[in-house]
Amino acid sequence: MTKKPILYTKSALIAKLKEISAMGFVPNTRRGNAGGIGNTLEDLLGIKENNLPIPNAAEWELKTQRLNSTSLTTLFHTEPSPRAVRFVPQMFLPLYGWPHEEAGEKYPENEMSFRQTIHGQSRSDRGFKVVIDRKEQKILISFDAGSVDARHKGWLESVKKRIGLSELNPQPYWGFDDLEHKAGTKLLNAFYVQAEVKIVRKKEYYHYTKVMMLQKFNFEGFLKALEEGKVLVDFDARTGHNHGTKFRMRQDCLPMLHEKQTIIL
Repeated sequence: MTKKPILYTKSALIAKLKEISAMGFVPNTRRGNAGGIGNTLEDLLGIKENNLPIPNAAEWELKTQRLNSTSLTTLFHTEPSPRAVRFVPQMFLPLYGWPHEEAGEKYPENEMSFRQTIHGQSRSDRGFKVVIDRKEQKILISFDAGSVDARHKGWLESVKKRIGLSELNPQPYWGFDDLEHKAGTKLLNAFYVQAEVKIVRKKEYYHYTKVMMLQKFNFEGFLKALEEGKVLVDFDARTGHNHGTKFRMRQDCLPMLHEKQTIIL
C-alpha cells in the first residue's frame, strides 16, 4: 500500500520545526556525514528530498546550513554571455589559464587550470573582479593586470605573450533580465534552517536552533550581495573538463536575497 504523502500548512510546519528544535541534538539519520544536516531534517519532517508539500502556496523549499560554517553554498550554475564564445573553454583556459597542479601526474603534462572565485568587493590575486554596470544592466567579469599579486609574475608574463595585458575583450557578462529569471526560478520561497553540529564517536549530531521564513526573491539584494562579496562567481575548469560556472553564497547571506524575512526561531 502506497504511503500517503504528508501535507503541511505553514503554521503546522512552523510548529513541527519548533518541536524538532526542542529535541536538542539529534543523530544524523544517514550514512556518512555529507548532506546529513538537510537529509536528517527531511527525515524528521517525514518529507521527500527538498520538497515542502505546502498546499495552495507558491513554491517552497527547505534550505539547511551549518552554523558557523565557512563553506560556500552553490545557488545555481549559468555560463556567461555571449554563449557562442564559450568563454571558459575557449578564452579563459587557453589565454588566462595556468598549469594544473596535477599535470603530469593525474592529468596529461599540458593540462591547464582556470579556477577563480571572485566577487565585486575586491580583485582576486590574479586581477579578476565582478563589475556591476547598472546603466548597461549587466554583470561583467573584469581583468586588471596591475592588480595581479607579485607571486603570479610568471603567469602574468605568459598572459602578456598569449593575449596582452589589457581588459578582457569581449568581456563575459550576464544580463540583468536573464540572471533575474534564472535566480528567481532557483531561489524560491524558503524555510531557512540552521543547526549547531557536534561529533560524538565519529557520528554527527544536529541541533536545529535557527529558523527563518524567506519570501519573494529580491534581485537588488542579490546585486548588493555580489558587490559586498557575499555572493561570488566561481569558475572551475581544467583542459579536460569545465565543471561549470556557479554563483555561490557565503554563510548567513541567504536572507539578503529575499524581500521578506520572518524569524521563527
